[in-house]
Amino acid sequence: MVKKKELDPEVQEMARICKALGHPVRVYILQKLAARNTCCYSGDLVDEIPVGRSTLSQHLKELKFAGLIQGEIEPPFIKYCINRSNWEKAKMLFEDLFNPEMDKPV
Repeated sequence: MVKKKELDPEVQEMARICKALGHPVRVYILQKLAARNTCCYSGDLVDEIPVGRSTLSQHLKELKFAGLIQGEIEPPFIKYCINRSNWEKAKMLFEDLFNPEMDKPV
């Protein structure tokens, strides 16, 4: 039996990022967080974003899973901010995606 080749980890990471960016509320959340120079509490975001608290929590979870944001627990609250180092890596992945001269492994 022939084993199927695994997808490159960078391809998988790119897919996670694209999935996280695939919902307009998540893009809006990222815009709000990126406009701040500090982290903010999820409760503050509820007041700014037109979704319920539980829906916001799910969107934040997806963004965190993709590594685009990070959360810091300060009981009973969680502060969120942009994960700047992962954003730099995401930018490089997107630049590589559209660079036709690169030989990309699958």
